[in-house]
Amino acid sequence: MNTDTADDQDESGVATWIVEVFVAVCLFLLGTVVAYNSWKLGAGWRDDGPGAGYFPFYIGLLICVSSAIVGVRGLRSGTRDQKVFVTRSQLKLVLTVLLPSLAFVVAVQVVGIYVGSLLFIAGFMIWVGKYHWAKSVGIAFVVMAIAFLMFEVWFKVPLFKGALDPLHFLGY
Repeated sequence: MNTDTADDQDESGVATWIVEVFVAVCLFLLGTVVAYNSWKLGAGWRDDGPGAGYFPFYIGLLICVSSAIVGVRGLRSGTRDQKVFVTRSQLKLVLTVLLPSLAFVVAVQVVGIYVGSLLFIAGFMIWVGKYHWAKSVGIAFVVMAIAFLMFEVWFKVPLFKGALDPLHFLGY
């Protein structure tokens, strides 16, 4: 699906090569941390086989080499390619999903997966889908009631209830 419009193409933003180099540096640092800690753990070969850090060490090295290649390619293309990575309007669409998702992660820690999901579903339906609040809350409640019955009652698999445990009165 192509969502480019004339307005999107005229918008400014960060060049793609800058984002590629930034991500490559971050991944290189991650690979360095993995390789270093794996080396400290024991990345060599022991009498009984590989040490505990053997495979993670080489994964860390692979991440470092791969990110170095991406970083060098990004720096080389930076001089001739100024294509915009994401425009403001495209970023707004991404943030429309990202920000509520981050709020959901925080809500799950406080009120648990069931209440957090109910708020997420209802909020998303109201904000993004433009549904009436009563319909949104009703659908979210039914979906989460079914999920609660399925996990807590039928499968007997308790899911996280949150720090406040607002469903404690149900006895689960």
